[in-house]
Amino acid sequence: SQDGHGNTPRPKRNMKCIATIALYLSAIATPSEAFTVTPPACKAAAPIVSYRTVASTSSTATADNRHKSSSRYALPADLDTVALVAGQENYGLAVVVVGEALWSFFQAPSVSHAKVLVPASVAAVVLAAVSGPMITSGDASSVALGLEIATGVSTLLGASYVARLVAPYSPSSKEIAFFGLLVAIAGFFSFSQNLVVDGFVTLPTLPSLPFSLPEIRLGLGEDIDTSIP
Repeated sequence: SQDGHGNTPRPKRNMKCIATIALYLSAIATPSEAFTVTPPACKAAAPIVSYRTVASTSSTATADNRHKSSSRYALPADLDTVALVAGQENYGLAVVVVGEALWSFFQAPSVSHAKVLVPASVAAVVLAAVSGPMITSGDASSVALGLEIATGVSTLLGASYVARLVAPYSPSSKEIAFFGLLVAIAGFFSFSQNLVVDGFVTLPTLPSLPFSLPEIRLGLGEDIDTSIP
């Protein structure tokens, strides 16, 4: 209905505005099917192989190979640590024995005195070219064999120094030969200790005695009268 001037009453116009706004909001909230885009079915994602995955797989395989090669050794120590420490000792021994031989030779250079260079030269070649690369290889069997070779070389070096010390005459002073003997002894104990402690060599155990030893009971002072009279 309209008033006398042809205008719609204000309450009815407000209701129409509210109804129009409600329809507009419902149309926005519920999109039409014609304008709705249905997402395609997701395909199975291909596995992504990263550099870290490859590196992890490679390191795992290397560790497995080392474990297989070390299966006959009970190794509590890390092979990398053993290779680092024993390798430094091996090459250090080679440098020291060559230095000692050159020092002794130049104290009294002569053709007859050149014999002091032979044991040191042979030992240095074996230590640098044979036992050194085997010790630093990281393989359990190679490390064990390299340590055994280095132990044998240090033993023979010690014998050569003893022979020089007991010789009745030496063109050079025997103090430097005694120093070489101490170095050879230190190398022997170092390499042999690595063999035993790191599990490369197992020492035989003593058999158990067929009888039991008598026990001596020591008093702990429980029979002493500590009361004050």
